[in-house]
Amino acid sequence: MIESLIQTLAISALPVVFAITLHEAAHGYAARHFGDPTAWLAGRISLNPMVHIHPWGTVVIPILTLVLSSGTLLFGYAKPVPVNFGRLRHPKRDMLWVAAAGPAANLAMAFGWAAFLKLAWLVPSNVFTLPFSEMCKIGIVVNAVFLVINLIPLPPLDGGRIAVSLLPVRLGARFEQIDRLGLVILLALVVLDYKTEIVRDTLHPLVDWVTRSIWGIFGL
Repeated sequence: MIESLIQTLAISALPVVFAITLHEAAHGYAARHFGDPTAWLAGRISLNPMVHIHPWGTVVIPILTLVLSSGTLLFGYAKPVPVNFGRLRHPKRDMLWVAAAGPAANLAMAFGWAAFLKLAWLVPSNVFTLPFSEMCKIGIVVNAVFLVINLIPLPPLDGGRIAVSLLPVRLGARFEQIDRLGLVILLALVVLDYKTEIVRDTLHPLVDWVTRSIWGIFGL
């Protein structure tokens, strides 16, 4: 059991770190593109995962959730990229694209891992084929999970930011006030889910649809 868990953690490490950190980098790139250089000036627009790693959110919490759920649940976060929405050229409209950049990065990474998996199945088999294939599979699933979770319409998640951008100004401003409690609500749902599995039962069909769609596109 312990040996299997260690193997899972070792194979999962790279996909998880990149899924979390490149998600944040994408926000920074998008923000700079639409007029806010805050992340760039802070040195946070980088593909180097070390710039975005949060000791607890990127390392400890993902490991704990994987261990406590026997590998069935994953939750984590990186250091949030600083974005000043007021500095965007069109704050309300551009907020949508900055927020959507993170989930879009996860979707792109899921496609990337699927491409690597397809390549691993096409080249001659060797000692690295099996562990690399498992890493690719985890990469697809992990990014599908982060894609779905981050699109939940709950500030400060990306889905919440997208909702604020799409809602009328007054309603969006009221909805944005949830931001102060959003992370607490999300953590409470994760803790509650450890016992009830309500969140997993709700999100699993969506994650399953995303992963199956990607597998189908690449003929896996």
